[in-house]
Amino acid sequence: MTEIEKNIQTIQKQIPKHVKIMGVTKGQPLEKILAAQKAGLTCFGENYVQEFLKKWGALKRDASASPQHDWVFIGHLQTNKVKYIIDKVSEIHSVDSLKLFGKIESEAQKVGRNMNVLVQVNVGDEESKFGLHLDVVFGFFKGIDARLQKHVHIKGLMTIPPYFEDPEKSRPYFRKLKSLKEALNKKFTNLNLTELSMGMSHDYKIAIEEGATQIRLGTALFGERSPLSRG
Repeated sequence: MTEIEKNIQTIQKQIPKHVKIMGVTKGQPLEKILAAQKAGLTCFGENYVQEFLKKWGALKRDASASPQHDWVFIGHLQTNKVKYIIDKVSEIHSVDSLKLFGKIESEAQKVGRNMNVLVQVNVGDEESKFGLHLDVVFGFFKGIDARLQKHVHIKGLMTIPPYFEDPEKSRPYFRKLKSLKEALNKKFTNLNLTELSMGMSHDYKIAIEEGATQIRLGTALFGERSPLSRG
């Protein structure tokens, strides 16, 4: 049994069955991704377009790669790069502007597919991080024209809270995101937000206690990452 397989099995035993594990492959080599696929992991997240495209192409050419997996884009996405990933990813978890939302809709329409997205919220209101600040979230949802949601479907919210050595200190931020989801569902009756993507390798247990439906794990699954090109 490989170390990655041991890590996956250990974490699966620790979490509820309804919580999805996403393997964050930023900076991870192909052999580790293949090992995770072999161990049964089916969802993978990438942060950078250029790095994702290289891996996606290599895995598509690799006969040993499993076709039964989803790629999710979780990093900051520029509008001019949406066209490169729209036909390759299953979901986009970093929508943080009406402009990006509209671009995903138009590109999804071009390729004739639907795209599930999560809206990224900057729960800590940190200037160094992407995502909607709390004071503009309701305005964002109010600004979405329902007539334009033919191909893009908002399934929930995503956040990256401030980092603390003590994961317990992340709890208020996870709790805030869950409360925000509930408030949005109550305010906008056409919404049905069900997903909360929150929690990473050092704080995923706290995130699950506060309602996470998806956790994003990198080092907890793969170990330390190596430097790779960004895009």
